[in-house]
Amino acid sequence: MRAEHEPRPREDRGRPGLEELLERVARGDRTAFERVYEQVAGPVYGVVLRVLRDPAQSEEVAQEVLVEVWRGAARFESSRGSAMSWVMTIAHRRAVDRVRSAQAGTDRETRAARLEVHRPYDEVAESVQTRLERERLRRCLDGLTELQRESVTFAYYGGYSYREVAELLKVPLATVKTRMRDGLIRMRDCLGVER
Repeated sequence: MRAEHEPRPREDRGRPGLEELLERVARGDRTAFERVYEQVAGPVYGVVLRVLRDPAQSEEVAQEVLVEVWRGAARFESSRGSAMSWVMTIAHRRAVDRVRSAQAGTDRETRAARLEVHRPYDEVAESVQTRLERERLRRCLDGLTELQRESVTFAYYGGYSYREVAELLKVPLATVKTRMRDGLIRMRDCLGVER
């Protein structure tokens, strides 16, 4: 039995370092990845949380980082830095990407909201405008001869053809065409419509 004052033997003696574990992960070693996960999951979450400040999103992004470590372990080069630095760089980059993506989404929503702003519809003004236009049209129709007024009314409000208007009024077709042409010219002038 070991005495209480004796130092405990280190459990990581002879255990591979993070760099070696990543090399094994690159070859598809799941056990090595479990050990990588144990070593980096906490620090990864911490880095992501400092950037995002939202625990739920931070957990999600941390999981994305660990998946990227699993899939991209072959990209790790020990000559360019430590394994932990490599993993933390991935974590920081992913967190910043999430912030940018969220900001871009907010910007899009803001732009869309601005486009959806409708001018208030003024029913009273619209009603007054419509009434004034009707009165003006009625006044201009009253300025036509009876045959012109009847011809225009049947054709434009009744939807009748020239021939049908001629039959309804019991006048020759050429007369209806002439009266309609003259009546429309007078209407145009009365309403102030430009040619």
